[in-house]
Amino acid sequence: MDRNEAVLRELNLYPLWQRRGAPAPIESAAAAFHSVSSVPLGKPSGQPVEPSKAASPVAGDSVAGEQRAVVVPMGVADKSREQLIGELDWPQLKAMVRDCTACRLRAGCTQTVFGVGDEQAEWLFVGEGPGADEDAQGEPFVGQAGKLLDNMLLAIKLRRGKNVYIANIVKCRPPNNRAPERDEIATCLPYLQRQIALIKPKLIVALGKTAATALLGHDAALGSLRGRLHDFSGIPLIITYHPAYLLRSPMEKAKAWQDLCLAADAMQKVQE
Repeated sequence: MDRNEAVLRELNLYPLWQRRGAPAPIESAAAAFHSVSSVPLGKPSGQPVEPSKAASPVAGDSVAGEQRAVVVPMGVADKSREQLIGELDWPQLKAMVRDCTACRLRAGCTQTVFGVGDEQAEWLFVGEGPGADEDAQGEPFVGQAGKLLDNMLLAIKLRRGKNVYIANIVKCRPPNNRAPERDEIATCLPYLQRQIALIKPKLIVALGKTAATALLGHDAALGSLRGRLHDFSGIPLIITYHPAYLLRSPMEKAKAWQDLCLAADAMQKVQE
C-alpha cells in the first residue's frame, strides 16, 4: 500500500466511491491524491457546496451546525475585561477561564474546556465548543469527532500535542449541544484571542462555520469560504468542515481533504 492510499484510508476515503450518476471514479489512490492536493492558494476550489440542513447532530460531540453559526458583533464584550485578558500569561489565563462565570453557559456545564496541545505550536485548530464527552473530560475533541480529527491530523503528518494546539470558540458546553449564542461567543472570544497571541501559530484551521465566522467577524456560507486563504490578525486562516459534520456527511470528506492539502501547502510556504 503506497503512502497516498494510506492517507486516503485514514480519512475513510478508500476505496473511492461515487454518487449515482456522477462522473467515473478516479482510477487510483495516487490520482485521487493528486486531484485534491493541487488546490491553488488564494483560489476557491470549484463550486461551493453547502452542508445538508437536514443533518442531525452527533451525540457526545460539539454540534458544529454549519448552516446555523452566528456572527460576533464588534464591541459586544466589555473592553476593560478584554484588556485585562490581553495581559494574562498562561497560568493566569487558565485560572481565569477555570473560574469564569461571565456568561450563562458556565451554570449548565460540568467544567470549562480550555484547550490542549503544544503551547508553542505552529498549527492551531479551532472548533465550535465542547460536547458532552469534552464537558466530562475537560479536553476538546475527545468523542467520535475527536477520533476523526486525530485521523485528519495523521493524514498530514501531524499528531495531537506535537506542534498542534486544539481549542474552541467557547470554553463551556452549550445546553443540548446547541450552537453558542452571539453574546456567549463575544464574551468567550477574548480568551481564544489571548491563546492565539500566546501561542503565535503560523497557521489556523477553523473547523466549521461557527469557528470560521467568529474568527472572520462576518457571516458567509461555508462553501464560499473554503478553498482559499483568509487572514486572522496576520495569521493565515484555512476553513474546513467540522469533524462532527463529516461524520454525518461522509461524502464531504473529500472536500475536507482538499482543505487539509491547502493548509499543508500554506504552512510550507510560511515556513520557507
